[in-house]
Amino acid sequence: MEERIPVISFRGADICGGENTVLYGLDMDVYPGDFLYIVGKVGTGKTSIIRTVIAENPLVKGRGEVCGFDLGHIREKDIPFLRRRLGVVFQDFQLLMDRSVEENLLFVLKATGWKNSSDMERRISEVLEAVGMVHKSHRMPHQLSGGEQQRIAIARALLNRPEVILADEPTGNLDSETAEGIMDLLTGINREQGTAIVMVTHNRTVFTKYPGRIFECRNETCTEILPETEKTVTADENIAPEAEKESGEPR
Repeated sequence: MEERIPVISFRGADICGGENTVLYGLDMDVYPGDFLYIVGKVGTGKTSIIRTVIAENPLVKGRGEVCGFDLGHIREKDIPFLRRRLGVVFQDFQLLMDRSVEENLLFVLKATGWKNSSDMERRISEVLEAVGMVHKSHRMPHQLSGGEQQRIAIARALLNRPEVILADEPTGNLDSETAEGIMDLLTGINREQGTAIVMVTHNRTVFTKYPGRIFECRNETCTEILPETEKTVTADENIAPEAEKESGEPR
């Protein structure tokens, strides 16, 4: 049997948030085709893991490898090449508001080394088709709904055919119906294209309705929750104020 090689791997990694260590001893492997959630209360280090994966936060202890890049020894000049292997989707979309949908996507392609105009035009059409937004290519971001803006953000993440999409609370600013559409889109990309998805969320409804592997951040650790213990996973909507006060977890 062919050995499965993870696209993201941490061993004994301490994860920093700013100047402080927020998670200790992270062991995590993400394989091609995985749909993996990082869950936990606000402030428990979920987003810090994503920032470490994209080499925004340094890895100072333990081992970390992403798409063949050693996070502990990555050179500054190699970080853009690492990020081209990843697609990142943010809660607040982070589109350029002064240019159209098509121009947003064109900006990313040019910034990541694409040169041929026809190739760029073709790729933009492909990713807009994938997210059902071809007919909105000439719209400005402010002319789109929140769900439509997030679809464009996902299209942007797909441009360079990433090995992994990192989605940081991608449904956090959306109503429940729109959020379902985004989750259907992400799970479809995962299923049909085999792209690994790592999604940060504190919304239990999401990871209950759309099953995947689950890692929970709690008490300065992040560990995988096996199926038989999933009912113990916490989410903001299920935590009583008293319990949150007593937890003492870093924000």
